[in-house]
This record gives sequence, C-alpha cells and structure tokens, in this order.
Amino acid sequence: MGVPTAPDPVLLLLAVFSRYDEAIEWARQRIVEEWGPIALTSPPFPFTHTDYYTPTMGPGLRKVFFAPADLIDPGRLPAIKIQTNAWESEYAEMKRFPEPRPVNIDPGYLTLGKLVLASTKDFAHRIYLGLGIYGEVTLFYRHHRWEHHEWTFADYRQPEYHEFFSRCREYLHERLREVTAPCRGS
Repeated sequence: MGVPTAPDPVLLLLAVFSRYDEAIEWARQRIVEEWGPIALTSPPFPFTHTDYYTPTMGPGLRKVFFAPADLIDPGRLPAIKIQTNAWESEYAEMKRFPEPRPVNIDPGYLTLGKLVLASTKDFAHRIYLGLGIYGEVTLFYRHHRWEHHEWTFADYRQPEYHEFFSRCREYLHERLREVTAPCRGS
C-alpha cells in the first residue's frame, strides 16, 4: 500500500500577455506584491499562433513569463488561478484601453519533470483540481529536453519557450537542493 506524502514545492510561472506594455507591467507589479521578487523573466514573445484572443484583446499580442523566487505548494494552483482571473477583471474595469480584456494572466507551475497550466475549462486531458479549476500537463521533460503532447498549445511548442523553461528548471533544481539540504544533514 502506498503512503501519501507531501509534494515537493514547485516553481510558480505566470504567463502575462497583452498588446500593452503598461498592462504587462501592471501584472508584474501585482505578482511581486502577492508572491515576492521575480527570479526569472522571459523576453517578450510575439503571440502569433492563434487569432482566438483578437476579438477581446486586439492584435499584436506579446507574452512574458514571470517566475517568482519563492517556491510554492502545487495545491495552491486553483486559488492562484482565481486570484489572477480577479486581477484581469480588475484591470479591465479600469477601462484604460478599448479592448474588453486588455491583459491575460495565466498561472501554472513547473516541476523537474513537467509544466502544468491551470484552466477554467474542462477537457478530456485535464483533471479537476478544485474551485472550478482544471490542471493540464502541457509539457514534460525527458532526455534533457522539453516535449509536448498532442494537446499542447502551439506557442508552448516553441524552442524559445523551452529555453526559458529550462532556465526555470535549473533555478528550481538549485532551490530544491537548498530546501532539502538541511534534511540530509540531520
């Protein structure tokens, strides 16, 4: 019989995209206020793989990933998704821009073996996490590289994303060594 154990802490990742630098910066500030300093920030990636968001967010979108320095319990992901959805609504209500959704903030987390994204939408490859939120293993790490699934969004298949996620994985690996080092010495 298996014995339930607490999971290792994970690296929170927040994908923020918008056509407005001001909106991305606003989201970054909220992330820092909520989860502390940012350890890693990706370059801004052009978001050109789908027109799905154009009606509500406009054209010319850019996506930036932020990874806060502190690790989290993966069980917090549903509450984090609820929080980021509230921030999106808050920013939209400011009416600084004509689009109904000027910023999108998508949380997920990275382990040494996978990248998990949160969603409010159920599908065959997603599992229910609680609070109306589902989780999806979007990428997995095997043979020293990131690999995608058939359902992985097109932008998450890009080598440029994988390079950034590998930097995040290295950071996580180092942080996990720090967290577990005191345990080995006792």
